[in-house]
Amino acid sequence: MAVSISSSRPSARRPLNASVDVSVLVPAKDEAGNLALFMELCEAMIREQSARYEVVVVDDGSSDASWTLLQELAERYAFLRPVRHRAQRGIAEALRTGYLHAHGDILVFYPADLQFKPEDIPSLVGPILAGESDMVTGFKQGKYEKAFVSRIYNGLSRTLFHIPVRDLNNVKAYRREVMASLPMRPDFHRYMIVMAAAQGYTVTEVPIPLYSRHSGRSKFGLSRIPVGVIDMVAVWFELRFGQKPLLAFGMLGAALFAIGVLSGLGALVWLAVTGQGQRWVWTVIQTSMILGSVFFATGLLGEQIAQQRAEVRELRRELDDVATTQQETLTSSDR
Repeated sequence: MAVSISSSRPSARRPLNASVDVSVLVPAKDEAGNLALFMELCEAMIREQSARYEVVVVDDGSSDASWTLLQELAERYAFLRPVRHRAQRGIAEALRTGYLHAHGDILVFYPADLQFKPEDIPSLVGPILAGESDMVTGFKQGKYEKAFVSRIYNGLSRTLFHIPVRDLNNVKAYRREVMASLPMRPDFHRYMIVMAAAQGYTVTEVPIPLYSRHSGRSKFGLSRIPVGVIDMVAVWFELRFGQKPLLAFGMLGAALFAIGVLSGLGALVWLAVTGQGQRWVWTVIQTSMILGSVFFATGLLGEQIAQQRAEVRELRRELDDVATTQQETLTSSDR
C-alpha cells in the first residue's frame, strides 16, 4: 500500500506481530529510470533468502514519474512499501521516514541508482543476523568518480573519530535500535557509524562492488565538500563536548581570564620597575576579560541545554517503554 506523509506519525516501535526481519530503506529522488529494474533485482534477491524482507522506498519529492511508478510497482511486488515526501527533505529525513514505516529488526540503507546491486544486500545483513555485529558498512570495490574526495573525507574522519573502517559514507545495515538511539540532524546518515560506535555498538566492514549508474545522474557535486567538513566538525564537537559543553567553553574562558590577569600583573610590575606604562597591554586585558566572560557564559548556557536534552531523551525512553507495555497488553488481550 502506498503511503503519503501527512500530519499523523507512525510508531517508531516495531509491531510485535510483524513478519519482517529486514527492511531495506531506499531514498529515491527522480529515480524513475531505475526503480523498475531495482525492484526486479530485489525480488530475485529476496526469493533466495530465508530471512523475510520488505523494501521501503521513500520518494523524496521527485519531480519525475517516480511516485506513479512506485504505486504501480506496489501492485506487482508484495514486499514493496512506497512512502512519499511531497517536497525534498534530503537523505537523512528520507531514512528517518523509512525507519518509522519499517517493520524489520534490521534496517539497510541502499540507494535506488543501482550503483549497488540488491544481490549484495545479504552480505551486509549476514553478520548482523549471525550476531557478529550491530552495524555493517560496505567498502566500495570498483571505479569511483569521487575517489579522491572520498579518500580525503574518510582520512579526516578516521583521524578525528578513530573509527577502523575505510569507507564511512556507503551502504550499510544496522540493528533497529541503532537508528532509534541516534540524534536527528541534517546529513546524520554520513556519520551513523561514528555516532553508533561512540555509543558502544560494534561495527564491521565488508567489500561491496560498485557499478556505473543505470540511469540518471548524481545529485551531489563539489559544493558538498565544505558542508561535509563543517558537519564533521559539528559531529566531533557533539561527541566530545555535547554532554559537557562547559568543559570546552569554560576552559577556554578560564584561559582567557588567566591571560588577562597575568598580562595585568606583568604590566603593573613593568610600571613599578620602569615607570613606563604599556597601553597595548590594557587592550589585551580588556579583550581577554570580555571574551573570557562570553565563553564562560556560553558554557553555562550550553550546560542548561545539555540538561534539557538529557531530560528529553529520558522522557522519550520512558514513553517508548509505556508504548511497548501497552502494545504487549493489547496483544495478550487479543489472544
